[in-house]
Amino acid sequence: MKALITGASSGIGYDMANYLGSLGYDLILVSKNKKKKLENSKVKVRYLYFDLTKEENCYKLYDLLKQEKIDILINNAGFGDTGNFSETSLEKELNMIDLNIKAYHILTKLFLKDFIKRDYGRILNVASMASFMPGPYMACYYATKAYILNLSLAIYEELKKDNSNVHISIFCPGPVKTNFENVANVKFNIRKIESSYAAKYAIDNMFLNKLIIIPFNMKLNHLLSKIAPTKMILEVNSLIQKRDEKNDN
Repeated sequence: MKALITGASSGIGYDMANYLGSLGYDLILVSKNKKKKLENSKVKVRYLYFDLTKEENCYKLYDLLKQEKIDILINNAGFGDTGNFSETSLEKELNMIDLNIKAYHILTKLFLKDFIKRDYGRILNVASMASFMPGPYMACYYATKAYILNLSLAIYEELKKDNSNVHISIFCPGPVKTNFENVANVKFNIRKIESSYAAKYAIDNMFLNKLIIIPFNMKLNHLLSKIAPTKMILEVNSLIQKRDEKNDN
């Protein structure tokens, strides 16, 4: 059994790798830089270093691994940014789109084709509670996560209609204790869950073939995002993100 995880050098990706390793999965871990390695791993671990903001590197990664029998693909690499859309860095946002959308899209599509051919495999796309709503002051990040959610949902339905044994799941956590806030220059005033808990929760539910995986602490938020008026959601998120930005200064 073998799992491929992007964004695996820290945070949720690192903890997913640890957990899957404890379940006996050999691991292929992809990150941009050589950072923290798994400790006391009893399974085979292969480390690959690719900057997945570069489209060509996504294809290179697939070409390198297409002969491997990958059982699980976890698209986890991603980052965010905060600030007024008219003032945030366009270059950073385009890199965000390349990583949060294009890398997910390319890797999902290429590996999915192989999974369908052999009629087995799992894909776990790590999205966010941001997937379900617009996010003033984090406009680009929220939009990228909405793309991943809707892309994955459509793939799920296609697989179901084809009676495929390939499964796709979307993990949509709220704030998690990772380095995300530092990279995004934001400080969330919402209780954060431990990264190790988030990783285990996501993988356990993936194995149960859950489509949308939402931690318990975010289920009420998800319900409210579905029933609250759009303008109310915009106002609430606007206040939260603006307050977060001020508190980070």
